[in-house]
Amino acid sequence: MSKTDIEINVVSGMSEISADVWDACACPEATNGQLANDPFTTYRFLSALENSGSVGPGTGWSARHVTASMDGKIFAVAPLYAKGHSQGEYIFDHSWAHALENAGGQYYPKLQIAVPFTPATGRRFLTRPGMETIGQAALVQGAVQLAAENQLSSLHVTFCTEPEAAAAKSMGLLHRTGQQFHWQNQTYSEFDDFLACLSSRKRKAIRKERKVAQSFGGDILALTGDDIAPEHWDSFWNFYQDTGARKWGTPYLTRAFFDEIQATMRNEVLLMLARRNGNFIAGALNFIGRKTLYGRYWGCIEDHACLHFEMCYYQAIDFAISRGLDTVEAGAQGDHKLARGYLPVETHSVHWIADPGFRQAIEQYLAAETSAVQEERTILTSYGPFRKTGAEDT
Repeated sequence: MSKTDIEINVVSGMSEISADVWDACACPEATNGQLANDPFTTYRFLSALENSGSVGPGTGWSARHVTASMDGKIFAVAPLYAKGHSQGEYIFDHSWAHALENAGGQYYPKLQIAVPFTPATGRRFLTRPGMETIGQAALVQGAVQLAAENQLSSLHVTFCTEPEAAAAKSMGLLHRTGQQFHWQNQTYSEFDDFLACLSSRKRKAIRKERKVAQSFGGDILALTGDDIAPEHWDSFWNFYQDTGARKWGTPYLTRAFFDEIQATMRNEVLLMLARRNGNFIAGALNFIGRKTLYGRYWGCIEDHACLHFEMCYYQAIDFAISRGLDTVEAGAQGDHKLARGYLPVETHSVHWIADPGFRQAIEQYLAAETSAVQEERTILTSYGPFRKTGAEDT
């Protein structure tokens, strides 16, 4: 099939493409009310970001979504943004920006294929079933051409799948690896089944943490679907603002974003709220995929020992076991997750760098970084809380 058979277009917002067309590429498995594998690349999630003003003018995230068509029919799409900074990405390239600018270059604006503010692995080159190979090639070539034609420094594809990274690498992009901590369900029937797989010391530590957390003087609600009410979002917004102000200076998401997902995604939301003396004092927001629970945001207005661990990690495990989910992704970073049963896994991104000399420097940097990340992951895994095969439980 020749390149002339494929037409690449760029749209400046989700409103310029229909939900049916986008989701036919992003989540073809989500038919007849089924959950999407990845809730974050769905039309409703990306539209919620745009409609709420969380991305768009003044945010440094300008939508330039790419579509690939044949015979007038879109068969592949990618969520692409022109970025004026490197905030909200969770795969850090600030040092790259400083290096290029110190050498007299201009790093921003750049292009980013990503889900804003969402360090969750998923497909980034979204294709209709059976069109994966040609769709990935078309989207990569189209995005690179867009960056080159506009004389931009770089294109980045973050938190893509490993097969996507391999495909993009074969097309000349640089491959970068990182790590996160995920919990894996080994067909547990209940939380105690998970605990039984841990060393005695770690098992006792988790039981103690849960006991301390649950003695905060209130109760914890696990809400999803129609059980979530506007007042719940009002409370969570207060928690989110507090966390956002401390972490980023300004929260990434607007209050309107939570109204948008309440309207369109409440069945894909798990909202944990801690209540004491009739008032909500802490919350954790999760999104539900077909096989994975994605932990996203935590906040509180009262500090209670171990409550963060309970609401973000242990309650998430409880929910995943009850729903038969395979994985809990607990967000970016956090070595402290290791002791709570979340083991290190590899994450992937790919990068196109326009300047040949700068590309060579980045390539050398990534070779050293990859080796260090692999070594760290091996060491961390060895320190995991699980009983070693054949070892005596002490």
